[in-house]
Amino acid sequence: MEGKYNYDLEERTAKFAEEIIKFVKTIQLSEVTRPLVSQIIRSGSSQAANYYEAVEAESTKDFIHKVNISKKEIKETKLWLRLLANAYEPCKEAGRILWKEAHELNLIFASIVRSSRNNLKIENS
Repeated sequence: MEGKYNYDLEERTAKFAEEIIKFVKTIQLSEVTRPLVSQIIRSGSSQAANYYEAVEAESTKDFIHKVNISKKEIKETKLWLRLLANAYEPCKEAGRILWKEAHELNLIFASIVRSSRNNLKIENS
């Protein structure tokens, strides 16, 4: 499961988490934005942490499980980005850029899960 592409995706997920942290530092905290910022920090960094764990998975099933969690976390991050863009207008453009990257990561995670499940079916045949 390890290799060049896993390393690149590890780096990409970590960079995304770093960009989320930079992004939220630009948001003026209020009663509305504070809980959204808290949530996006959790999900935006959790996707990377779970992918890092997936790379070190003990089995294909464990790998699929961890990547699936990353997929769920990145999808959740897309929601928080959308809500923040509506709650705090000045972050709209930066949020749009991050949303696009989150969308790409979601597609990548979905593809990994799909192909890993297919490989698992082949192994168990």
